[in-house]
Amino acid sequence: MTRFLSAMTPECRAALGQLADRTAHEEHVASIAWGVVSDGRLAATGGTGTLYDEGPTDEHAVYRIASMTKSFTAAVVLALRDDGLWSLDDAAATHAPELATVVGPASSPPITLRHLLSMTAGMATDDAWADRHLDMAEEQIDHIYAAGPTFAHLPNTAFEYSNLGFAMLGRAVQRATGRRVQEHITERLLQPLGMVATTWVRPQHDRWARPHRWRDGEQVRDWPTPLGDGEIAPMGGLWSTVADLARWVAWLDAANVTSPAPSEGPGLSAASRREMQRMHTYIGITSLAGRSCPAGYGFSLNVRDDTTLGKVVSHSGGLPGYGSNMRWLAGRGIGAIALGNTTYAPMSTMTIKMLDVLHSHGEVPATAPAYAPEWEAAAHRLVGLLNAWDDGTAAALFDDNVDLDDSLSRRRAAAAALVAKHGPLRVISLCPAAATNGTIEVQGERDSFNITITMEQSPFPGGPVQLYTISS
Repeated sequence: MTRFLSAMTPECRAALGQLADRTAHEEHVASIAWGVVSDGRLAATGGTGTLYDEGPTDEHAVYRIASMTKSFTAAVVLALRDDGLWSLDDAAATHAPELATVVGPASSPPITLRHLLSMTAGMATDDAWADRHLDMAEEQIDHIYAAGPTFAHLPNTAFEYSNLGFAMLGRAVQRATGRRVQEHITERLLQPLGMVATTWVRPQHDRWARPHRWRDGEQVRDWPTPLGDGEIAPMGGLWSTVADLARWVAWLDAANVTSPAPSEGPGLSAASRREMQRMHTYIGITSLAGRSCPAGYGFSLNVRDDTTLGKVVSHSGGLPGYGSNMRWLAGRGIGAIALGNTTYAPMSTMTIKMLDVLHSHGEVPATAPAYAPEWEAAAHRLVGLLNAWDDGTAAALFDDNVDLDDSLSRRRAAAAALVAKHGPLRVISLCPAAATNGTIEVQGERDSFNITITMEQSPFPGGPVQLYTISS
């Protein structure tokens, strides 16, 4: 079943549906619910397989999203930072004294909130264990803190994925505010964003995906019943739907659009949302769906510098009975979500393939140019100066290094020669790479080829031009 809410090409529609069916078959996933986020809304949805028995899936079916939960926990930690409650460089034990026993090897610095958010605390990767202890009680996890967890690295030296670290963040929030991080997430993020189907406990209705495992060549129920809410839930306890997660993806990515300014929205500033999506910890060259690229970890989000798609932000989730992923192209208004109900279903591979399908069918918008109104105004002034040189205009437009780098008299002569050869110059397009630099495409009156002018502005107030070069 595939449902499209936008004007996608029939070929793209068919390719997305075929990808979902093929993934479910080849990876032995009981069901997959998927969606495409475009321009801030859920633009296409589909589903294959069954939630349970013969129950079909769709964008409103509830799945456990596992470690995708971390992005919600991180958002609250940053929101409390923005409120002035703490600094990310505070030691976790400053706010939860019982965490003072979680100490790295000799010469280790105190573990900070920043270390926990960016996966640099150094504690050993604990996925298999944590996945079976989401509902751990406070007194149980306190024994682990008191005994001192195992460390794989010195803190602040390397990437090491730690679920226990997000339990520690949850504890810090609880001690600092008197309320569980789960409550903050629900009230500050889920409710304002209208994510009404996203909860910390299994839904009471019947439209939830039963956990499955592929074993001995057949799909079997992965009982016991999914674990409930507990001390480790801040790392992976949420249940959600494709429809709800589309709101989350759109809201996070909206912060990347700075032309002219992003919508602040509820819960967390645009600046802090961008901070989540910036690479804080370098992981290395990683491979996904057959291609390799540099990757790193932000604050609870993965960041890839993909050679085909550009900057890709994502996070996956995996638990016994479930696999999930959300992925989007930063600042381009396009993303993909896939939820499955078989143990560790490889939905991260499916979402990157979904974006590849969208890209190959022309459904991915080009990277938006930088918002640079002052640069654009200066660019027009520069082209006007080249057409009709005036030393007073040049002095007002240029920073003092321009005349020192190559005298204004020589520049005046070069401009005159350019216009004599090509005729008056006309701006064809402005292509800012940032707020203060970019390329001006111009064309002469007497010929058809372009003249490229690269221009950079000075950091001083008013942004005088500090550099321009001409190639024709």
